[in-house]
Amino acid sequence: MGKVYVFDHPLIQHKTALMRKTDTTVKEFRELAKEVAMLMGFEATRNLALEEVEIETPICKTKMNMLAGEDIAIVPILRAGLGFVDGMLALVPNAKVGHVGLYRDPETHEPVEYYCKLPVDIEKRKIFVVDPMLATGGSAVAAIDFIKQRGGSDIVFMCLIAAPEGIEVLQKAHPDVDIYIAAKDEKLNENAYIVPGLGDAGDRLYGTK
Repeated sequence: MGKVYVFDHPLIQHKTALMRKTDTTVKEFRELAKEVAMLMGFEATRNLALEEVEIETPICKTKMNMLAGEDIAIVPILRAGLGFVDGMLALVPNAKVGHVGLYRDPETHEPVEYYCKLPVDIEKRKIFVVDPMLATGGSAVAAIDFIKQRGGSDIVFMCLIAAPEGIEVLQKAHPDVDIYIAAKDEKLNENAYIVPGLGDAGDRLYGTK
């Protein structure tokens, strides 16, 4: 079963709390999303493989640890996942970026795919699937399904806020995927929104409500 990592870093908790506030502006919300993504990405990349490489400093030749390749892919779930991409790219600027487009049917709450474009060598990359919210888990499960169908296998899921129901669904569907979250919230309400949550992350990122 994949592990669930709930970050306890003070800066992550502080910035996540600011994102929850009703009076946080669209501009502030976007900036905070980038900052939190960078902080979470810093922690989530802790286990990337290293190799010993010979380099030359101004003083002498020496051997140092460096990343064993930078074969990373960042795959946001559209549209809200886009808010996490810049923060991740600030850490790993050579990463390739794919996109999975899903929306939640307002009646059934089930995910519907409308777009999927991934790097051609996705099977060789460590894949960070990013979406601010893990609510019912349907979108995350579907996005990872699509990635696996196209050859991706080394996958982690990173989100800002998760409901227990979504964590359970994702773990059951994809037990090989580790989950990184900034906050584990109480529950889902009758409209499948996370409580206390922060509302609709896409609307808050792009000012559409």
